[in-house]
Amino acid sequence: MPLALPLAVPGDPGSELSAGQDGGAIVRRSVLPGGVRVLTERMPGLRSATVGAWVGVGSRDERDGHHGSTHFLEHLLFKGTARRSAMDIAEAFDAVGGEANAATGKEHTCYYARVLDLDLPMAVDVITDMVTSARLDAGELETERGVILEELAMNDDDPSDVAHEQFATAVLGSHPLGRPIGGTPDSIMAVPRAAVWDHYREHYGPRTLVVTAAGGVDHDALCAQVLDALGAGGWDTSSSVAPLARRGEDGLVAAWTPQTGADVVVHRPTEQANVLIGGPGLTATDPRRFVLSVLNAALGGGMSSRLFQEIREKRGLAYSTYSFSSGHADTGVFGLYAGCTPAKVDEVTALLAEEWERLANDGLTPGELERSIGQLSGGLVLGMEDTGSRMGRLGKSELVHGEILGLDESLERIRAVTAEEVRVLAGELAAMPRSRVLVGPVGSGGAGTQP
Repeated sequence: MPLALPLAVPGDPGSELSAGQDGGAIVRRSVLPGGVRVLTERMPGLRSATVGAWVGVGSRDERDGHHGSTHFLEHLLFKGTARRSAMDIAEAFDAVGGEANAATGKEHTCYYARVLDLDLPMAVDVITDMVTSARLDAGELETERGVILEELAMNDDDPSDVAHEQFATAVLGSHPLGRPIGGTPDSIMAVPRAAVWDHYREHYGPRTLVVTAAGGVDHDALCAQVLDALGAGGWDTSSSVAPLARRGEDGLVAAWTPQTGADVVVHRPTEQANVLIGGPGLTATDPRRFVLSVLNAALGGGMSSRLFQEIREKRGLAYSTYSFSSGHADTGVFGLYAGCTPAKVDEVTALLAEEWERLANDGLTPGELERSIGQLSGGLVLGMEDTGSRMGRLGKSELVHGEILGLDESLERIRAVTAEEVRVLAGELAAMPRSRVLVGPVGSGGAGTQP
């Protein structure tokens, strides 16, 4: 098999790709009539399967007046279709010991289910029915509006969630990626059913749909089931059209300019202060993303990382401290976090910055490089042991990366990272405009200042 399987988009309707994977698994990809894409990974010996229906729309795609609609749809698609009530949907999965859920991101949404292989046709039918034929009943919408407001309130009660949301806004500014995925209480209260309906009809269609499945799955049977289910839902799959181009391949990204850096302080009556520093990172498709993974592991990715050792183990200043990154089509975010006593905010902030700068100036030791690569390699292999992870990999490969990497190829790219590449990238990230977010029992007068 090729080590990297390229996924051309737009692809010719009827096009087929197939490749062997590690452990005897087989990956196949088909472009069906209407532009629907189906990707499967058959894993020998498994009696379960996970199937996902991906739509390449996220919170960044919401127009004015539609803010919060993407997350609203994640909830409402479980509330009933022309053929099924909300209880029917719930009972269908409970009756077979399966589970169904959904996830909304800034650039895509996924509705997924994990069931026994014999129950996969049912799961495909129900999930596809939800995607194609949601009623978006006005009464259910108002009920779910209250549920979402409670979800947002729950998140607002978690100071670390607040800190991360504020950090994204500080780094990305007014760009759509800087908005909260779930919306805000004001936007959820304001968005009318007509706006949610328009958002649904605008973005949910055959050319935007990607169906992925992994485990005990038959690719040809799944393709037939998907076409039947889409037809039952009233979607037109009779025409030979290409899938919608991948985000960024046809200018479908908003222009973004790095911010100058911001200092944000949010008062919360908590025992700890939550501190984040950082700035812009790499895009999701940047070839240096493997270098960033090694950097992240060494700086703040585990118990042997620099942040953990220096801030927690040596100085006892925090229980939780780590580094993190996220990539999107046109930009990314990189940051460092610690939770500490309010009186120690200045000291901890300085240590976060000091370890980052030290990595940028001096790079990794041979031992650190070896440990980081080993940590990532082991985590990658262990993370591919379940059908949900492999289903997710297929969806992101199709919608984001444009290629499916075999496990061996992914490991080779990680192992090829050098200490010098890590040092150079750390320096580039450290030179970007830097923001700081502080959430806790502090006031606007600065770090550690009581209100």
